[in-house]
Amino acid sequence: MTETGRLLGSGKEAEVFEYGALALKLYRSAASKASSFREAANLSILERLALPTPKVHAVGEFDGRWGVLMDRAPSSCFADPFVSTAGRASLEDMAQLHRRIHEKPGDGLPSLMARLSARIRRAEHLDSSSRNRLLAQLESLPDGDRVCHGDFHPWNIHGSGQGFMIVDWLDACCGNPLADVCRTYVLLHHAMPERAMGYVDAYASVTGSRSAAFSPGFPRLPPPG
Repeated sequence: MTETGRLLGSGKEAEVFEYGALALKLYRSAASKASSFREAANLSILERLALPTPKVHAVGEFDGRWGVLMDRAPSSCFADPFVSTAGRASLEDMAQLHRRIHEKPGDGLPSLMARLSARIRRAEHLDSSSRNRLLAQLESLPDGDRVCHGDFHPWNIHGSGQGFMIVDWLDACCGNPLADVCRTYVLLHHAMPERAMGYVDAYASVTGSRSAAFSPGFPRLPPPG
């Protein structure tokens, strides 16, 4: 039996280790069994779409933790040049990858609208008036049928050029690509607020859309603090 090797990466929900020539993603929480099967199912659906995603080899319990055994991503992380290099080129490279994802049909993946609705209903700190208002706003938005990553940011992109691999597909779903871009905007705004709106503009440019199409009330958030 192959032994778990060195730690390759660590996030809020999981850690990734070497496992022979492959990578083993081990989840942390008590819900890790469900998460492992969910991500493996998503990756299995995406495998047929010729997207740069890792191939799943097994799902199981490893040393008391549930995880997914998959192809190992390249060691270089897209976030390194993205953070260190100013300018538009890295924004456009990332937007082109996002566009490739959104070109694919999301058949078989969970509904983004249903997921957002469930999260609004479960939110503990919302009063009933705010919850109903958000649900009404959600229902008024256009649905979609494209693949959405759900957590697309530079730290989930590895490799370079033609060798990119996009990882962390636990939250993949079927929905409106513009909602997926809004999610990336929020993630970037938290980590690199000065580049968040630039990414939206780059995505609009490479897809031939307008930034305003992301909704009349697109959140132009102030810098933190």
